[in-house]
Amino acid sequence: MKLLKPLALAFLLPFATEMATAYVPTNFNPEAKVILMNDSLKWDAKLPFDKDVIKGKLANGFQYYIRKNTEPEKRVTMYLAMKVGSILENEKELGLAHFMEHMNFNGLKHFPKNDLIDYLQKAGVRFGSDLNAYTSFDETVYQLPIPSDDPELLKNGLQVMRDWAQDALLETDEINKERGVIMEEMRGGRGAMQRMRDQYIKVMLNGSRYADRLPIGTEQVIMNFDPEVIRNFHAEWYRPDLQSLIIVGDVDPQQMEAEVKRLFSDMKVPKTIKPRTEYKVDLLNKNQFIKVTDPEMTYTVGQIMIKHPEEKVSTVKDYRRELLKDVFNQMINARYSELSQSANPPFIQGGVDISGFMGGLDNLGAFFVSKPGQFEEGFKAIVRELDRFQRFGFTDTEFKRAISSIAKNNETSYVERDKRKSDSYVNSYLNHFLKDGPALSNEDRYEITKQLLPTLTLKEVESIGKEFYKDINRDVLILAPDAEKDKLPEEAAVNSWFAAIEKEDIKPYDDKVSDLPMLSKTPVKGSIKSEKSIDGIETKELTLSNGVKVLLKPTKFKNDQIMISAYSPGGTSLYSDADYMSASFAGNLVNSSGIGQLNTVELQKSLTGKDVNISPYISERSEGLRGATDKESLKTAFEMVYGYFTEPRIEDDVFQSTISKQKDMMANRDNDPNFVYGDAIQRTLYGNSIRRVPYTVNDLDKVNQAKALEIYKDRFADASDFTFVIVGSFTEDEIKPYLEEYVASLPTTNRAEKPKDLNLYEKNKGVEKVVNKGKEAKAMVRLTLYGDYTYNEQENINASALETILTNKLIERLREEESGVYGTGARFSYSKFPKPRYSFLIAFGTSVDKYQSLINSSMDEIKKLKANGPSQVDLDKFKIEEKRQLELDLKENGFWASEILGSVQNETDPTKVTRYLEELDKVTVESVKAAANKYLKEENFYKFILLPDATK
Repeated sequence: MKLLKPLALAFLLPFATEMATAYVPTNFNPEAKVILMNDSLKWDAKLPFDKDVIKGKLANGFQYYIRKNTEPEKRVTMYLAMKVGSILENEKELGLAHFMEHMNFNGLKHFPKNDLIDYLQKAGVRFGSDLNAYTSFDETVYQLPIPSDDPELLKNGLQVMRDWAQDALLETDEINKERGVIMEEMRGGRGAMQRMRDQYIKVMLNGSRYADRLPIGTEQVIMNFDPEVIRNFHAEWYRPDLQSLIIVGDVDPQQMEAEVKRLFSDMKVPKTIKPRTEYKVDLLNKNQFIKVTDPEMTYTVGQIMIKHPEEKVSTVKDYRRELLKDVFNQMINARYSELSQSANPPFIQGGVDISGFMGGLDNLGAFFVSKPGQFEEGFKAIVRELDRFQRFGFTDTEFKRAISSIAKNNETSYVERDKRKSDSYVNSYLNHFLKDGPALSNEDRYEITKQLLPTLTLKEVESIGKEFYKDINRDVLILAPDAEKDKLPEEAAVNSWFAAIEKEDIKPYDDKVSDLPMLSKTPVKGSIKSEKSIDGIETKELTLSNGVKVLLKPTKFKNDQIMISAYSPGGTSLYSDADYMSASFAGNLVNSSGIGQLNTVELQKSLTGKDVNISPYISERSEGLRGATDKESLKTAFEMVYGYFTEPRIEDDVFQSTISKQKDMMANRDNDPNFVYGDAIQRTLYGNSIRRVPYTVNDLDKVNQAKALEIYKDRFADASDFTFVIVGSFTEDEIKPYLEEYVASLPTTNRAEKPKDLNLYEKNKGVEKVVNKGKEAKAMVRLTLYGDYTYNEQENINASALETILTNKLIERLREEESGVYGTGARFSYSKFPKPRYSFLIAFGTSVDKYQSLINSSMDEIKKLKANGPSQVDLDKFKIEEKRQLELDLKENGFWASEILGSVQNETDPTKVTRYLEELDKVTVESVKAAANKYLKEENFYKFILLPDATK
């Protein structure tokens, strides 16, 4: 499991690496000698390139990767990658690599103005979620997933890639319009983290060029550069020798290769080629220290970064070394996870990771989120575990668990190789082109890892950790609220802590593992009472002897994935306000604890190497379970199901740790403008209801451990009103024995329950609420509506159409025409119970001098929609998007699990999805217009506006 990355690195792009996982043979011996796939594959052998990929290079230097993959069918994903990022900018170009990325959506040779987005939306491609791009320090990457069953669309998709590569129009009026959009993107990122980053980044990046080349650029350049400057940047850097096209999907690779050669061979290389310098972050061979505070920071973060030269992965030996690092990361973080679950954890969150950094460096990064006023305790706890490892290493049982976990991941990946999505291949080929990283085939990755893993030794893993945990090239970074400033240490104090821990009498780690079975007793087996088929969706409904209903849908969408969910009406609505806090925490507390005879740490260790997760929950109107497993762990999954019903626990340590962390995280939340804004919105809508507004420290004191467990047991005491939904790669014969033993045996009392209507409804008549909080000159706007709703299949589709169409119109108006926002959109939500209600939202961020005009523009778009309805073109865009998305959804286990469970919760026909396209065809300009007039009453809008402190 990957822990949260250090918060101080949030501005950096993730480091892409081909990290291996492994499979352990049944005769596993960690001391065994390596036996590789064949005699020619030696330690220094280059890792083989994916044999299923056509890789080529044109005479002009343009490269391409093409792979056929039919998951999903009738789809292809195209990425255009270029070794061009902000690091290449000169002082007059700061931010123009990113600006250039934007301009490739604002006028191309074959798609002038905004024709590109318009054309692709007509093909069902969604702007933002499908069609997208990013710019980082060293690269710019464009992505386009499109249907591949339309030859004309496929041809034009390739033309888009060709235009992106070198044929942006870069018209002056479009450049000037986009300045405002970029500024709003920059404005949206301003806040405590950005202000602190500006202070620590030179230290973190060792004073390198990277520190002065953040991709977003500077306001001075963005708002004032001469258009000719970006045209020159484009001409210099958007050239074929720095570019590659990646195509993965349900296509003919040979045909695609021919088209790539036809379209890209004529791309010109400038007469004078500007060298593409490879910039680095140099090691300083010294330690650094910096602490930064900000009035809007809500927590204190400590980070230790120990930098090392980057280790490329190109040979079998390199790959093996990456495996060793992965094993180290798993073992050390398991210890931190265990520590965080203690009754009085020394930090809110913490972890360590050996991984890639940037600029030619790798890094051992340790981080923690401090408890208020307890920075020293948290810092020492992080360092103490590293020192404990340094002195005593890891235990053999820890090592075997890590190996088992990696092994299972590798096995699972290999089993699902023919179901692997096209998108999942792209990063490997991107990394190969951009970083010269490995790009292994599914078979090679599996076999190499499988055969390398038994050669890893505990001693080698410990050596890796000790090699990276050094006291040179070490940065200590502290980020904190202003209120903590006087409590933060100086560098000398931190250095004294390192020295003090070296002298502590640290004991070896005690790996506590239980040999007890999870359950204390064997269930009394029940039976299947009746069966009936649900025609149209290949689902069967079973009624068990205890009254439990089970809906089974076997599929072949995955080779070994089984999704399990359970639902019962009730939830926290059945408990008084006095017991609400205990009720609301009950599900999470049980989920964080162990089951039956195993405490939480013992349970986590027992599940290592198993692909299974089952979690209980209690929401406002229901309780249940959710999770997934593979066939091998089916028994364990159903043991967990039975255990959560019959042998739940809330451990003292878990209870104290959970409440302690919750209180600690609340200490400085009022510093955050977004929290204050959200709190004001909830209180305006719902008064001071404890069930709707953020809870306080006093509220947390009302969470009673015994009462929480009592409420949980009450919610799961009667299984007779539970419905289980099981979807995935199983047969009825495989699943029925588990249902009889572990589900039909669940206790029942046959009580009839319904959730309580709490009458917590928003008033239909809106108000305007302005909140002043924050240092940055920016505004946030939320326009919301609430009211009664007509819940049926056709109305729901009309509501979805209204949401999508209005979102597109708001983007066109507020972003493209008025350059007032970076992102915006509408959301229409509805529910059937406790009574049919809807909510409607428009949200955007902008400058303080534009928010009112943009509110007016938003309302104007609503008025147009109410007066005229959508255009037929806009309606057709919605319909094709829905049709294309449904094609994908119908082949996903998660979609079916949600769809079937939703029909149970909403008491609707589970076969309604089979009629969706028929209902979609009934949506008309007039039906959407009618929905707009029915629900979007201008006089009922709530207007919530966040402005900075200085604005009056």
